Amino acid sequence: MVTLAEVAQHAGVSASTVSYVLSGKRSISASTRQRVERSIRELGYHPNAGARALAGGRSNIIALMIPLRTDMYVPVMMEIAIAVATTARTHGYDVLLLTGEEGPDAVRRVTGSGLADAMILMDVQLDDERLPLLRETGRPSVLIGLPADTAGLTCVDLDWGVAGALCVEHLALLGHRDIAFIGEAPAVYERHTGFAERTLDGLRARARELQLRVLHRPCEAGYDALAVTVARIFDERPGTTGFVVQNESAVEPLLALLRQQGRAVPEDVSVLAVCPEQVAAQASVRLTSVAVPAQEMGRRAVELLAAKLDGRGGQEVALIAPELTTRASSGPAPAVS
Repeated sequence: MVTLAEVAQHAGVSASTVSYVLSGKRSISASTRQRVERSIRELGYHPNAGARALAGGRSNIIALMIPLRTDMYVPVMMEIAIAVATTARTHGYDVLLLTGEEGPDAVRRVTGSGLADAMILMDVQLDDERLPLLRETGRPSVLIGLPADTAGLTCVDLDWGVAGALCVEHLALLGHRDIAFIGEAPAVYERHTGFAERTLDGLRARARELQLRVLHRPCEAGYDALAVTVARIFDERPGTTGFVVQNESAVEPLLALLRQQGRAVPEDVSVLAVCPEQVAAQASVRLTSVAVPAQEMGRRAVELLAAKLDGRGGQEVALIAPELTTRASSGPAPAVS
């Protein structure tokens, strides 16, 4: 880790001058300031905020790394973030929100600067490139999500594999044999994002056991993209009578398209969703769904992290059991004429 003294030596100034540039407490000439700032950039120096904040080196800040990508459903991410922030306050911590797609650089910046005592990582991928550095630093951390290898990590997540299996089981009990799964945008699968991959794996595995046919189609946001996707599904599998949707932006467009095609829900086609409770309950046809427990995930992540910071917690994987709620959008498969 680069020190303030090393920055001073590189810039050819005293350590106090570097300190004044950082704090702004004294007037420094423009040329000197520029020289110091250039040295800071070139050396990758980060002032140790934690050490400045408290004599004990604690900042009482948790860094929440939440990349806000255009292909993700931001309201769920923000609901988790709010739960993290409110729960953190009850434990005496503030939250530093990092929303960029910096990957390991963000982990390096937080650990190198003492900006935060601990970290919570979201948007976890199966082979997440942030994890080797996280293991190496040993900084207390919790993942909201499940990578392929959880060794040495603390994670909390919905059991997405079981969520996918529950959807298939529900449709199978209603007599459906051909099911279409409308998933997240293609980029989500290309990144091997944990929740999407695990839902798909769980759904496919249970479908094989029940001898159901499943057609998976990722889908970009927007009515036009969904119209193309649905047309392809019925072209390939005209006998499709069940839809599972894990893409919040596709819910209402799908229901609208089915109406336009004269397919009644649930008499002709059943529709299930893996989505937040309010999305399912407020849809134009109230959706049978597996809820995404955003608030619970945020709350439990902070509780696990607080226990670690207090010296009480170890590595563990906490999976939240999914629950399927039956509403108006699912019914018996139509009789084959």
